[in-house]
Amino acid sequence: MSHTYKLIPLLLLSFAISKMSAQETIPEVETLLSKMTLDEKIGQLNLLTPGGGIATGSVVSENVEAKIKAGQVGGLFGVSGPEKVRQAQEIAIKNSRLKIPLLIGSDIIHGYKTTYPIPLGVASSWNMELIESAAKMAAKEATADGINWNFSPMVDISRDARWGRISEGSGEDPYLGSAIAKAMVKGYQGEDLKNAYTMMATVKHLALYGAVEAGRDYNSVDMSKVKMYNQYLPPYQAAVDAGVGSAMTSFNDIDGIPATGNKWLITDLLRKQWGFKGFVVSDYTSVNEMTAHGLGDLQAVSAQAINAGLDMDMVGEGFLTTLKKSVQEGKVTEEAITIACRRILTAKHQLGLFDDPYKYSDTSRPKKDILTAENRAAARKIATQSFVLLKNENNVLPLQKDAKIALVGPLANDKNNMLGTWAPTGDPQLSIPVLEGLKNVAPKAKITYAKGANITNDPELASRANVFGLRVDIDKRSPDAMIAEALQNTKNADVIVAVVGEASELAGEAASRTEISIPKSQKKLINALADTGKPVVLVLFSGRPLTIAEEFNLPVSILQVWNPGVEAGNAIADVLFGDYNPSGKLTASWPRNVGQIPIYHSMKNTGRPAPTHTFEKFKSNYLDSELSPLFPFGYGLSYTTFEYSAIAVDKKKIAQDEAVNISFTVKNTGNYDGEEVVQLYLKDEVRSITPPKRQLKGFKKIFLKKGESQRVTIPLSANDLKFYNSELKFVAEPGKFIVFVGGNSNAEMSTEFELE
Repeated sequence: MSHTYKLIPLLLLSFAISKMSAQETIPEVETLLSKMTLDEKIGQLNLLTPGGGIATGSVVSENVEAKIKAGQVGGLFGVSGPEKVRQAQEIAIKNSRLKIPLLIGSDIIHGYKTTYPIPLGVASSWNMELIESAAKMAAKEATADGINWNFSPMVDISRDARWGRISEGSGEDPYLGSAIAKAMVKGYQGEDLKNAYTMMATVKHLALYGAVEAGRDYNSVDMSKVKMYNQYLPPYQAAVDAGVGSAMTSFNDIDGIPATGNKWLITDLLRKQWGFKGFVVSDYTSVNEMTAHGLGDLQAVSAQAINAGLDMDMVGEGFLTTLKKSVQEGKVTEEAITIACRRILTAKHQLGLFDDPYKYSDTSRPKKDILTAENRAAARKIATQSFVLLKNENNVLPLQKDAKIALVGPLANDKNNMLGTWAPTGDPQLSIPVLEGLKNVAPKAKITYAKGANITNDPELASRANVFGLRVDIDKRSPDAMIAEALQNTKNADVIVAVVGEASELAGEAASRTEISIPKSQKKLINALADTGKPVVLVLFSGRPLTIAEEFNLPVSILQVWNPGVEAGNAIADVLFGDYNPSGKLTASWPRNVGQIPIYHSMKNTGRPAPTHTFEKFKSNYLDSELSPLFPFGYGLSYTTFEYSAIAVDKKKIAQDEAVNISFTVKNTGNYDGEEVVQLYLKDEVRSITPPKRQLKGFKKIFLKKGESQRVTIPLSANDLKFYNSELKFVAEPGKFIVFVGGNSNAEMSTEFELE
């Protein structure tokens, strides 16, 4: 099947400003509000966790049950299971004065119990239907376990692989990121939030969190409004346009004001310009953390946050303990608190909790809806489509199913690192490691195994990565002895499969790194394996783009598998043995070295552009490195090959309100059936603000049998030509546009048209 993905464009700013965020008046909510005391209204703005496995901070809430009874809690997270959720709801319904049900939240980032690849991996499928179905499956499982509110999708654009949380997003591009944001919101929320199989989604982290300075988590962001509107804000707005129910503020500051207390961000942009009607929750204790930013004591920053438009305080209890005093002192109006409370109650009404507070407490559902064979099969399919073939040395892949395989590497028989970061609801011990997967898919293959190396020999790095759970163990044997064992294991092999890369918690939240190469312990092993002269396949695990120029230059094949989830080993085997032909494409450029960061495909030309393949003094060069990434955005190989030809445009000139169709032929010229992600990039030759070299403006995933050709058409609407100018007006300016089409962002086949 083939699918074309086009986005609903950003609205003209002048029109967007006229959109107001007035909420629908719900009689049941208004009646309830009229009965509430100020204390009870403030209570609804309080989100607590009783602790136990929360993976984002050290603070947990105390006396939760007593606070629920007193009407001081609007929602909980870190609670799951129908019985436990029922108990929590019963405390609220049977013991609090107004019997208001609770929101039950959780971080369902890439699957619930049936984990699938990390979001950066899922994005590499470029398959919106698959991504929507994955979110739908996650919602079905999570709601079976009592959860009605999800802290996902994370849509932060990131162009810095040092930032560990790049693993949780969709990469560097706002067009692709917007398409994925919409697909995930639709998957989580479905058509009707009152359906017990759907849950409310949360777009995060509002805003610009992926652009933190130095790639260091929780750090500052300093960015022009033009860059914000054109490159970083579109995925958040796409989620709003898709009807996302809630939004979460980010930890960083924007124009010197932390997002959690930033009125321009929460009220002016999100609500007035974009017309968002849901509620806004802080990130974990981010209200309290405004004091460390230097904005005042807890009462002052809590007042700033509520006045900025924040509705719910996650865990910190600054709202609960200070807002009443701020009202009494005239620093906050009761009306501001009432508005926030109305938004929380409206969300509960939308979820149907007032009709049935126990709708997510069906004890029959977990057994029939969670970790089913059907769900595991879906996770396996999702994983296979996420893998990116980076190099196929001498076409060694796919492997023969009766081959003699030396399986080597610290991640080859490791359950702990299959799920990836931010999988707190998954069970690593239920995952399929690579060794088991190879045996399942190719029972006739002769497989021998040796660990060969530790993930890292650095005890401090291992200790820091293990903060969120033991994922990095260090074998006490000497590195040389482990490599010697691995080399002995390769003696009679036809091919060596080395499973290497990052441990799960070397990426993710609070896992920023200044060095993003494969750890030294594994580099030594890889070089020793390459020196054997046998074919070597690197199966590469990571939660981010890595700097692997050294490995790329070795005579090895490289299959990037991210962290594939609970069906990791089976999915990897499916691709290694050719049961599935890899079709994944990178959604973030891979740098040659850390010094190139930030690097992305839509960079600008500058006034002194460097030559493509040569060095020239006084141009925008590096002395010690090429400018290009090792792997460009959109890159990914297949076991087959594709040829592009005969590009044509149906109109050479178009008016401001017209569309144009770009057509071309794609032919499978190789020996395998396969899928190709066809990509369309646009360059605006001349405009009032400096244009990027090219921007993604369309893509289509097609399947072609070997020898088959297909004529492909991708439309460009008038809005696809628009951008935010220096006055933040969303405009398309007359002039020439060049269109590039191909299999990655370096596509060379082109045509052009003119906008009148």
